[in-house]
Amino acid sequence: MHEAVVSLIGRDRPVELPVWRSFWDRLHAGDLLRGEAAALLASLSTRMPDRVTLHGLLESLDERRPPRPADAFAGAVNIVGTGGGPATLNISTAAAFVAAAMGVPVVKTGSRAYTSRLGSIDLLERLGIKPTTSYEHTRDVLDRCGIAFAGFFVYPAEIGLLARASVPLDMRRLGSFVNTLGPLLADMPVRAQVTGVSRPRHLEGLQHAAAHVSRTTGRTVWLVSNDAGADELLGFTANRVRAYEDGADSEFELLPGALGLGTGALPDLAVPTGGADRAAELFLDVLAGRCAPAVRETVCLNAAALAVAGRLTGDWHEALAAADAALRDGSALARVERLRSLEAVHA
Repeated sequence: MHEAVVSLIGRDRPVELPVWRSFWDRLHAGDLLRGEAAALLASLSTRMPDRVTLHGLLESLDERRPPRPADAFAGAVNIVGTGGGPATLNISTAAAFVAAAMGVPVVKTGSRAYTSRLGSIDLLERLGIKPTTSYEHTRDVLDRCGIAFAGFFVYPAEIGLLARASVPLDMRRLGSFVNTLGPLLADMPVRAQVTGVSRPRHLEGLQHAAAHVSRTTGRTVWLVSNDAGADELLGFTANRVRAYEDGADSEFELLPGALGLGTGALPDLAVPTGGADRAAELFLDVLAGRCAPAVRETVCLNAAALAVAGRLTGDWHEALAAADAALRDGSALARVERLRSLEAVHA
């Protein structure tokens, strides 16, 4: 059995960079023993690895990434959650459209449903929007629409190889670690990224990962969390933000009351019944401003966070007002139609 798997199962020593390199070499060559890929994923998903192991994992994947255009999405921002929290509406996807309508360039990553009923990729399919297939494609869509949804090409190839090597086991359960760390595995040359964290036990490891990403890429990374366990900022409860930027980290609280927010509770954000098509219809209603005050305030808060994290403004009240206007005047919904029109042209 490979040393990386033995070490992760035993938890008696860290998996350092040379060991990770050896494991990936064996994976690419198809030389792993049957079950080793599944054992590695299961061990990682059982408990967040130690700092040395996590650093070695991230560095080993970084050095294997293919070249990409420098500063491909300069000035753009990303919003994405780790999943695993309460089943809510697609808040981060809605916030991405609202932020784009505010004039914030957005390149969003996402995935299919893991614990939720409808992941961002699933939702986009219902809306008739396809994720991009390359950095060049993403840049073109961003230039035309002010927003783009990046496809799986931004993730390390090793993730797909691990999944294929683990068939027929269910990757959604076996690879929960990949879903948790996924927002920080994507090679996203954006200015800033807001990442929601649902489970407190993952925070320490994700903080190490966020520091690594910020240090090696220059990207500002915000990790946001709250006592409700949602993987997005909430407009009705205190939110904690750990920010990594310019080689330093800081922490602050976002208190809804101080921002003129505070309406509603978690059940107001619940995933609607009626299936995926109904969820897509209600999502469009949200972007048209036809939604409960708690939904509107939460979406606006997340959109405002993208503007602030991306340094387009430092005034939260100004950003919230712009987000609210984008919902009320139809410009957020218009971004969906613009992306749909672009898809129709390329069809």
